[in-house]
Amino acid sequence: MYAQNGNAFMQDEDLLNTILADLKRTVREYTTAATESNCPSVRRTFNDLTMNTLRIQGDLYTQMSQLNMYQAPSKALRQELDKQIQSAHQTQQKCQQFVQQKIGGQGTYAQAPNVSQHQSNVNNPYYM
Repeated sequence: MYAQNGNAFMQDEDLLNTILADLKRTVREYTTAATESNCPSVRRTFNDLTMNTLRIQGDLYTQMSQLNMYQAPSKALRQELDKQIQSAHQTQQKCQQFVQQKIGGQGTYAQAPNVSQHQSNVNNPYYM
């Protein structure tokens, strides 16, 4: 894009960083839409859009990285990753226990689905 005086509207690196940030935001929006969708075909559409946008974002990142336009954050230590994964598993277990307690009792929670029965589908991007 050029301004009327012929100068570049933005430097290429700035423009590509803006596009990269927008792709990241778009993925978050599509993911939210997919998780909140009640209609299987709409959910599938947002899943497809998410995956396509992730592919485009990854391709743009790779090109920018090869041109030294984007510096990746330093690599995470394996022990830090393991700590975060363990924390996420503990949180998941606490949530499952809470839901199990509520469905085990009387009242509104009695008809809630069994979380452990659906656990195998959680990582399936097409699970509805």
